[in-house]
Amino acid sequence: MINNAIKSSLVSRFPELVDMLGSVEHFHSNHILSSGAAQLPHIDGAAKSGANGGAKDPIVIYRDGPFRFVPATLSQPPRIEFGEADKLFGLSCIIECMRGGKGPAFADPKSIALYKYAARVAGSDANVMITGETGTGKEGVARYIHEHSTRADKQLVTVNCAAITETMIESILFGHKKGAFTGAYASAVGLFKEADGGTIFLDEITEMPLESQSKLLRVLQEGEILPVGATRHEKIDVRIICAANRNFAEEVKAGKFREDLYWRLNVMPVELEPLASRPADIVAISAFMMMDFQKGHEKFVSLSQCCIDRLKAHHWPGNVRELANVLQRALVMCDGDRIEAKDLMISSENLSSQPKQDAVQPGSSARFVRGRDLQSISKSVEYDAINKTLEQTNGNRREAAKELGISERTLRYRMADMRALAA
Repeated sequence: MINNAIKSSLVSRFPELVDMLGSVEHFHSNHILSSGAAQLPHIDGAAKSGANGGAKDPIVIYRDGPFRFVPATLSQPPRIEFGEADKLFGLSCIIECMRGGKGPAFADPKSIALYKYAARVAGSDANVMITGETGTGKEGVARYIHEHSTRADKQLVTVNCAAITETMIESILFGHKKGAFTGAYASAVGLFKEADGGTIFLDEITEMPLESQSKLLRVLQEGEILPVGATRHEKIDVRIICAANRNFAEEVKAGKFREDLYWRLNVMPVELEPLASRPADIVAISAFMMMDFQKGHEKFVSLSQCCIDRLKAHHWPGNVRELANVLQRALVMCDGDRIEAKDLMISSENLSSQPKQDAVQPGSSARFVRGRDLQSISKSVEYDAINKTLEQTNGNRREAAKELGISERTLRYRMADMRALAA
């Protein structure tokens, strides 16, 4: 709850901050907020030193005229000047100064409720499954949970499962012994061992091969790993947070994700909504990005109210990543001291949810393989089969992989080889 000091000093001038302050309550104590609140309404005077490790509270000047932001220096606190026309952006910048870079930027009631839930999840040691579209901030939520858990003093190890080759994923996750495979000239510690005592975040976990999923299941059941080439299991203490932008239930039904692993991981589900359904977050994230993108700049470019309205009206298929692109693009092209709606270069394209025709064009495998030895002939037959199956499935890689009896990951690597040989 917001304390009386904040109500009397902040809300009396800016009633809109009642809801916005909900996004910083999780990162600061009431004492720190009270210190900040005492300074915000002042029009003149030096800011007092806050309770947050010597951090200085921002000086806010509410007056007619253009928006002005002066970053903090070693001797001076940040200074924010704005009038009625820039009130929403100005208040968002105040909140970001109070946040001090701690935690993700958010202000929407849906996100405030979600992070209250995440704070309770962080207090337990249960496994977490995060779902949401690409760019909605899944890694940010995972980091928040870790930093507010009892494991915060230990390491958070982030793994993108989609970026690891199928042949190396077990070695990278669980480690290997010297001589376990060709090229293993020395033993190596896996990422699970690196995260011992802390948290491991498995992003895009639905891309993990089924065989590796079974070994992950043992980690969850027994709390131990078996490095590649080892004969003895090693005990570990790791909290697992996983995420994917695919529907886990559909992956289970399609036989691409183990059902027993799904139930082991899905202890505490966290579902992130698309950015377009969180309009207040759009403003908060935009304020954070504008302050972050312009660090070290002599002139600070702000967002006009019509610009903010345009941002809130867009459907954001790329979510936060698309928003970052739009703002960076506008900053590069802006010549004035504020970005207007007409300055925004927002794509009106809707990316199809259907897979596009793959870049590997059908045709004879002779385009890729020209040798006459058995290995080349084998590759020739394999590439012909891939091309034919892609034609039959209209470029749908998931369906093609299913028809070929291989994983979608393996198909991607085969197709990458084909493109490289065709170049």
